[in-house]
Amino acid sequence: MTATDSNARRVRRVALTGGIATGKSYCLARFAAAGVPTIDADSLAREAVAPGSMGLAAVSARFGAGVLRADGHLDRAALGRLVFADAGARRDLEAIIHPRVYDAIGNWFSRTAASRPTPPFAVADVPLLYETHRAGDFDCVVVAACEPAQQLARLMARDGLTEADARARIDSQLSIAEKARRADYVVDTSGTMTETDARIDDVLVQLAVKCP
Repeated sequence: MTATDSNARRVRRVALTGGIATGKSYCLARFAAAGVPTIDADSLAREAVAPGSMGLAAVSARFGAGVLRADGHLDRAALGRLVFADAGARRDLEAIIHPRVYDAIGNWFSRTAASRPTPPFAVADVPLLYETHRAGDFDCVVVAACEPAQQLARLMARDGLTEADARARIDSQLSIAEKARRADYVVDTSGTMTETDARIDDVLVQLAVKCP
């Protein structure tokens, strides 16, 4: 074990996950507002395919110039139509993006561990944690969950999707019920904002004491 590895273990690594449109971003913002170091895998994924990056070159080589906009940026809508209609294409995209994202998360935890004062724990928002079989990289997992009907309605309203398209995106992920079953902590976002905030605050208290 290197010195960096040893230091990194001093910060408990917490993963925040859930389903699409179940309130992960809200939970992450609440953690950050409480002073917890946080990082968002979705932001890292966008950086991985920024113009001029090796990630974008790999995506273009696999999916063709049709997934690029005229300004050289990734056309996320065009890529989304491809990968959510084809499980093989989605796996190919994940094989390009996920290793880069997890490397960045690991480096971030190491930098956080080296900071002074060292926080007791830090939180990474990783939407596809269970789907990528990386839960073992973390000391514990928090899942943001809501009722399936709420998830569908939220996704349709947020992204302007048809019901069929929204269901396809939801069905591409492990079910919320299964994610909640595997979690160490669950934040139920089905109720009011006040109720959600109270649950997040309760989880924060528990994480400050210990993490399995």
